Amino acid sequence: MGGVPQTSLTSPLVGREDELARLTGVLERARAGEARAVLVAGDAGVGKTRTLDEVAGRAAAAGTTVLTGHCVDLGDVGLPYLPFTEILGLLAADERFASVLAGHPVADRLLGGGPDAGTDAAPSRLRLFEGVAALLTDLADVAPLLLVLEDLHWADQSSRDLLRFLLGRGVLQRPAGGAPGHRLALFASYRADDLHRRHPLRPLLAELVRLPGVERLELRPLPDADVARLVRSLRERRLPETTVRRIVERAEGNAFYAEELVAATDAPAGGVPSGLADVLLIRFEQLSETAQQVLRTAAVAGRRVGHGLLRDAVGLPEEELESALREAVERQLLVSGDGDTYSFRHALAREAVYADLLPGERARLHGAFARLLAGPERRSDHAAERAHHYRESHDLPEALAASLEAADHAQRIGAPAEELRHVEAALDLWTAVDAAARPAGPDAVTLTLRASAAAVHAGELHRAVSLTRSALAGLGQDADLELAARVRYTLAGNLLSVDNLESAYAYSSEALGLIPAEPPSSTWVWAAATHVTAARQVGENETALGVARRALRAAEELEVTDARADLLISLTSLEGHSRATPEGRERLLEARELARRAGNAPVELRALFNLAIGCFESGDLEECLPWASEGLDRARRSGLLSSPYPREMRYLRLLVQYTLGHWDEVLRESAEDSGERSAVDGHALGPGLYVALARGDAGVADRARALLRGPFDWMARMVAGVVLTDAAALRGDAEDAVRWMRSSVETLTEAGTRPTVTLRLATLALSAVADTVTELRRAGDDAGVARWSDTAAELLADARWSAGHGYDDVPQGPEGQAWLARAEAEWSRVAGAAPDPAAWEKAVAAFTYGDAYERARCRLRLAEALLAADRREEAAAEADTVRREADRLGATVLRERLDDLARRGRLTGGPAAAGTGGAALTAREQDVLRLLALGHSNRRIGEELYISAKTASVHVSNILAKLNAASRTEAVAVAHRQGLVAPEPTSSH
Repeated sequence: MGGVPQTSLTSPLVGREDELARLTGVLERARAGEARAVLVAGDAGVGKTRTLDEVAGRAAAAGTTVLTGHCVDLGDVGLPYLPFTEILGLLAADERFASVLAGHPVADRLLGGGPDAGTDAAPSRLRLFEGVAALLTDLADVAPLLLVLEDLHWADQSSRDLLRFLLGRGVLQRPAGGAPGHRLALFASYRADDLHRRHPLRPLLAELVRLPGVERLELRPLPDADVARLVRSLRERRLPETTVRRIVERAEGNAFYAEELVAATDAPAGGVPSGLADVLLIRFEQLSETAQQVLRTAAVAGRRVGHGLLRDAVGLPEEELESALREAVERQLLVSGDGDTYSFRHALAREAVYADLLPGERARLHGAFARLLAGPERRSDHAAERAHHYRESHDLPEALAASLEAADHAQRIGAPAEELRHVEAALDLWTAVDAAARPAGPDAVTLTLRASAAAVHAGELHRAVSLTRSALAGLGQDADLELAARVRYTLAGNLLSVDNLESAYAYSSEALGLIPAEPPSSTWVWAAATHVTAARQVGENETALGVARRALRAAEELEVTDARADLLISLTSLEGHSRATPEGRERLLEARELARRAGNAPVELRALFNLAIGCFESGDLEECLPWASEGLDRARRSGLLSSPYPREMRYLRLLVQYTLGHWDEVLRESAEDSGERSAVDGHALGPGLYVALARGDAGVADRARALLRGPFDWMARMVAGVVLTDAAALRGDAEDAVRWMRSSVETLTEAGTRPTVTLRLATLALSAVADTVTELRRAGDDAGVARWSDTAAELLADARWSAGHGYDDVPQGPEGQAWLARAEAEWSRVAGAAPDPAAWEKAVAAFTYGDAYERARCRLRLAEALLAADRREEAAAEADTVRREADRLGATVLRERLDDLARRGRLTGGPAAAGTGGAALTAREQDVLRLLALGHSNRRIGEELYISAKTASVHVSNILAKLNAASRTEAVAVAHRQGLVAPEPTSSH
């Protein structure tokens, strides 16, 4: 049989929500008496059976009788009415339907108990068809009925005729007089990729879809995200993300292919799993020998091939080629495309045909394609194809030359990932080709340095380090000193990009020591520029300043313009003019112009990044955005979007949007940029995670923890630390907040210097500690208050130190000072019995530089402090401002906290008391009763509701009188009986 074999995996249903909703809707209409049919189309393995199984399960759970019949591929010898006899067999085996079957002799007939069911006599067939229709409608009168016919493309002629009758004249017809129709639905599936032009099902489908009660549903390939979810769900042991991505790419939305590829992950790498290959080759083996020859040749060309190239490679006359191509297209193995090209309908089909070639046949065909592509019309953009074909035909010298040509082409068009791939291919071939046969030009070490540069530009930073270490290992004892220096300062620069600072400084020192400073050379200048950056990162500022000034003079003398620009950027902060000052910006503008003039995009991007972040640090948020956008545009035009500085600028631009309160814009831009982000670019998710946290997204902590996996990435760790510390603070978990703050700072600390984000992290943790101290103080736990107060003091000290030691060890700018003001205000909650309105007023004012959300959070605390000070009108005004801002941002967590404060503080009218006797209690007494039921003292009730203990006592006395209770305990019991307070929820274990 030609069916898709079942995988050993238990496949969950992933995606298909829209399709399931549509099928479920049809079932609901059928249960209401509107009989309907759906023809479900899709390629083999795309998920037709799994989808129908799911909807059938739902239908059965809702009380629908589900009957399924299967068509089977029996070649030219078909069993008449096979799916219908299977359905009748199910009915006959179920005692529930015995009485219905007894009234319909057609059942015995189809099951072989009566006259030949397959007779061609028209009256006999008509009676048979009418009998089946009557049986189904009688069943539908007893209970709603779902009829499922699987694999209709294999249906015999008799089954197709019966289906035509049932849908055209039978079960879908509504009774006369407006009476309800039959409670019946019919779902029939078929393979769209099996329907060649002369397939007998095609005319029937064209006829059926024109009927008013019949619709067609096409199951298209799953989106990549759904395939990835499916792949991950099939293994208890987590698959590497590279494996997941490769399976998703190869499966092309086909669930069965994905399952088979997952099942083969433990097998030796390469090729198509044997079971899957057998399925894929079935249709191929049904072609004529000439068409098979054409497909084998096309498989060697790749997924897509032009008509002229294929014609020359296969060597057939034009008419024979066209006939073979037509056959392959009709069988849906090939599809014709634009530009006179043909491509395999599915990449795995091409892989299966390719794997079926004999080794000698494969090499011969690859050689033929290589020679054709290297002919008179040779093009540089075909160099990669030539390299592949030469390599597979074992012509290694030509493969090496073509790989280098392909790398040059990728570099010219700004495609660093492709350049890296081709240079690495050339390196793999290098030792296999005799020195005399190698192209003139670079040696292996220089070629490896080129690969490392391409890796940096492609965002493969750890790969760049590995390649440069390989170049260092490849240096011989008699290596040229300038080349040896280049390798070392390149390695130093790459180590800086992965935050391995001490090693970077060691290698930059070695590089600078290998070549003399006099007479100056371009190599020495660049070695010095790298050493300056490394020295600054490890705190050797005096060394960095001295080397930078000397190197700048040499760069000017030698007219090495881009190195001069790089040194000017470093000197901006070393000479006391930070990037946040007007003087610093002037120097950065000069550096940007020099780098642009020299055509050095990476240095230009460094200047643009410093201009952007300098504006952010000085509080000029609106000025920051144009610089970040210009940097990203420059990176996009240069093919450098995945390199380090554009990654930082993407995060910075989103952070500014988040800070200004443009949250929907953050989410939109994050979604738009997702296709451009590399796997190492997770930190650009940061602002979107900040928005999700503020909007109450339950999964945000898990997404933040995902950033901690894989190789160390400083920015990703920072984002995760901020999200996880704030999330813990929001749920009132001081222990977890302090733990995340301290572990994050420890991880991010470089060369003994704490990062500037320490201030924000310490303040977030301090807010959680202040909440805990407030609760412990209300409960009278003096020991707990003392212990947590000590922790709060340590966090405040961290915040104060960080505020005074920002970038380049100068005090932090407006953002940092705002966070410090909030830290001081949080401390006022720890140090005093009541929060200090003045401290929170200062915090609100500090955040007016532009941080909308933090300003609103501080306003909420200010409203709380004003309430505690009995300044109710001012508190209400602040609360109203917070309400408007929380609603504008969609900050649901903030709005919930505000509503809680408003209810406890009676800043707005509360709901009327509910329950029997509830009208006797005022809204305030309802609040007191709720706290009374929790066992709180009068003092604790007063603190919760921002009233005095004496006022709370008066409310308690009034409640006792109104409920006719002699004690607080009796009042609570009466309140429970009357439904005035809800019982405490119990946890189940």
